[in-house]
Amino acid sequence: MTFNNYIDGRWVPSRSGKVFENRNPADQRDLIGLFQESTPEDASDAIAAAARAYRSWRLVPAPRRAEILFRAAQIIADRKEAFAHDMTREMGKVLEEARGDVQEAVDMTYFMAGEGRRLYGQTVPSELPNKFAMSIRQPVGVCSVITPWNFPMAIPSWKIVPALVCGNTVVFKPASLTPMSAINFVRVLEEAGVPAGVVNLVTGGPEVGTVLATHPDISVVSFTGSTAVGRIVNQHAASSFKKVHLEMGGKNVVMIMDDARLDLAVEGCLWGGFGTTGQRCTAASRVVVHEKVYDAFVEQFVARAKGLRVGNGLDASVQVGPSVSEGQLSTVVTYVGIGRTEGARLLAGGHRLADGEYANGFFHEPTVFGDVTPSMRIAQEEIFGPVVAVMRCRSLEDAVAIGNGVEYGLSASIYTRDVDQAFAAMRDMYTGIFYVNAPTIGAEVHLPFGGTKATGNGHREAGTAALDVFSEWKSIYVDFSGRLQRAQIDTENL
Repeated sequence: MTFNNYIDGRWVPSRSGKVFENRNPADQRDLIGLFQESTPEDASDAIAAAARAYRSWRLVPAPRRAEILFRAAQIIADRKEAFAHDMTREMGKVLEEARGDVQEAVDMTYFMAGEGRRLYGQTVPSELPNKFAMSIRQPVGVCSVITPWNFPMAIPSWKIVPALVCGNTVVFKPASLTPMSAINFVRVLEEAGVPAGVVNLVTGGPEVGTVLATHPDISVVSFTGSTAVGRIVNQHAASSFKKVHLEMGGKNVVMIMDDARLDLAVEGCLWGGFGTTGQRCTAASRVVVHEKVYDAFVEQFVARAKGLRVGNGLDASVQVGPSVSEGQLSTVVTYVGIGRTEGARLLAGGHRLADGEYANGFFHEPTVFGDVTPSMRIAQEEIFGPVVAVMRCRSLEDAVAIGNGVEYGLSASIYTRDVDQAFAAMRDMYTGIFYVNAPTIGAEVHLPFGGTKATGNGHREAGTAALDVFSEWKSIYVDFSGRLQRAQIDTENL
C-alpha cells in the first residue's frame, strides 16, 4: 500500500513521484508500505499551507482548540492496540512497550488539551496609580517538527499538541524509519477536526529537514535526534533567528551504592539498559557500582541479561526486540568491537544474532561489559543499542564525578537507602532528569523533559514547560489615569 503526504487537508503524493519502502526490522520480508520521497518543493507547499491556516487558527479560542485535542486523545485511546501493533512492526520495540508509547501520546494530548482553559499569564500591581499590568501568551506562527524513530507517536505528541493548543500551525517531518505511526497520529488529528493546513505531514530525507530549518516562514524548529544533526539544525536556523528547541543525545548513568537493594538495582538496570533495545536517549548505558557490592551486582546482572529473550516484538514472550535498522545494528557491532579493543571485559552477549528466527532481522545479544574505565569510548559515546558498561566507584563523590564526566546531561539515577546520599546526588548530578531507586527511564508527561550540556539547548518538552517553546510572552500595560505617567520616573512624586 502507498501512503501520501498530508498538505492543506489533503493526502497527496510527492512531486518527485518517488517512494521509499518501510520494512519490519524484525523481519525484512514484511513490507509495511510505500511512503513519499518528498522534495524541498513539497516541504515549501506544506509551509505555505500552514502559513495560510495560521491566520485563522490563531484566532480560534484556546478552549475550542482544546476540544479538538480532547477528541483526538480519545480516538488514540480507542485505537491503542492497532497503533501499537503498527509501531512494533515498523520500529521493532516489543508490543508492551509500543502500547506504552501510544499511551504517552494519549496522556500528553489530554494534558495539553487541559491547558486550553489555562495558558496562564500573570497579573501584577503596577508601580503607578490607575494602571493595570499583565502578561499573556501569544502563538509564534508556523512550527516545524522533526522527530526520531524510537518513540514514533509519543515524541510527535510532545511537540505537535502543545504547538496546536497555543495557536500555532505545524509542518511535521517524521523519521523515515517510522512514517506509519506518524500517519496514524495525523489521521487522528484530521478526524478529530483539526482544520485544513493546521497540521501538515511530509515524509522524506534530509533535504526536507533542511527546508524546515531554513524557510523564512518557519518561526519555531523543534527537533529530537542526534547531537550531530541537532547542531546542523541549529546552525541552519540561526541566520534567521528562529526559535530552536533541541533534544539530543544522552549517556545516562545508574549509580549503585553499597547500601542499595541489589535485587531492585538489577531489575532497574535491566529495564533501563535493555528496554527498547537500548534505543532510548534516556537509556541506562552506564552503571557505576560501589566497589563493596560490585562483584555481587555483576554476578546477578549478567545472569539476568543472559536470560533475556530476544526476538520479534509481536511475540509476547520476547523481552528485547531488534535494532531499528541495519545501520543501527552496525553501530552496535562496531562499539562492541571498540569495547573489546579498549580492554573492557565482555561479560555477556557481544554478538549479532543472524541464524534461524533471526535471519531476516537486525538482532543483537544484550551485551554487558565489566571493568570499564570512565575514559573508554563505550563509557563516553552514545551507542543507542543493547550495550551496558559497568564501572567501579569508591564513594558517592566518585560516582557523581564519573556520572558527570560525559558531554551529555539528560538522565541519572541512584540506588541507595540513605536519604542523605540520595539528596546529595540529586543536587550534584548535572542532568535534566534524576531518579532515586528507579532506572534512568520512565519520565511522565506532566513534568519537564530534557537535559543539559550537549543533550539540549535549554528548552524543555512536556509539562507546562513545553508551552514556552511554542508561545511568546507579551506584557501589557493599560493606563486609565487620563494622563502621561512615566515608569521609574513619576513614582518619585507619589
